[in-house]
Amino acid sequence: MRLFSKPFGAALLALFSLAAGGFSTPASAQATPKTIVFGVAPGPYIDLLKVAVQPGLEKKGYKIVYKEFSDYVQPNLALANGAIDANLFQHRLYLEKFSADKGLKLSPVINVPTAGLGLYSSKIKGIEQLKKGDIVTLANDPTNLARALRFLGKLGIITFKKDINPLTASEKDIEQNPLGLVFKPLEAAQLPRTLDSATAAVINGNYAISAGLSLSSALKLEELDENIKNLVAVKTDDLNKPFVQGIKQVIESPEFLAAVDDPKHIFKEFQKPDWLKAKAQVPAKARK
Repeated sequence: MRLFSKPFGAALLALFSLAAGGFSTPASAQATPKTIVFGVAPGPYIDLLKVAVQPGLEKKGYKIVYKEFSDYVQPNLALANGAIDANLFQHRLYLEKFSADKGLKLSPVINVPTAGLGLYSSKIKGIEQLKKGDIVTLANDPTNLARALRFLGKLGIITFKKDINPLTASEKDIEQNPLGLVFKPLEAAQLPRTLDSATAAVINGNYAISAGLSLSSALKLEELDENIKNLVAVKTDDLNKPFVQGIKQVIESPEFLAAVDDPKHIFKEFQKPDWLKAKAQVPAKARK
């Protein structure tokens, strides 16, 4: 005996399929207006969100869920396809180039305090000890490779050819390498592990901290400009949605600044974005 008609059975099967799939799909603001799924890479930014942002969003009635990624590629792809609602791991230059290369419509919301690149080593105590043939590892993604090379250029370790685009610089744009260093680009997350073999490594702040390196242990630290301070990003279509405005309001709040400045947190060592530096200079009473 047939219990269900074919159309009804197909609909029932589809319903069960959706229910089963729900167990592996993260909640999102689109499906659950009061849930925000943040994507993060390894490092301190999930802690920044938990300590300085999540409490304020919870007061606004939001539930916060985190999804961690192991690289700099998946967080933006996940954001574009709706698997997450916002991410915090990248700077503006990376966001713009990645979005252009992949044809994604993603936008910045607001800059946050950021740990810059550092030149780290377990073999030497200063850059004056670098010598011919020494291996220096650095990130292999185009944006952070160019950033690392610019950093080394500012340290006087290399010089560039004339009329190059510093935002897309690569090894072929190096004009002088007076120390005869060997540059070895690798996936950014792997760089801390190279300190056992390479003479030095240019490591992004989040991966350095994730690996247990203190910012103060770097031979040299990068001085960040606004374009390479990390930011919260969302889909461009979501920019005016309430949850995005809620994120921005919390990050601009006095409570966020207080959490960042609390000496018990590592964020105290981070470089503040210009908007937050200006706010930090205003007396507390005037900010209320």
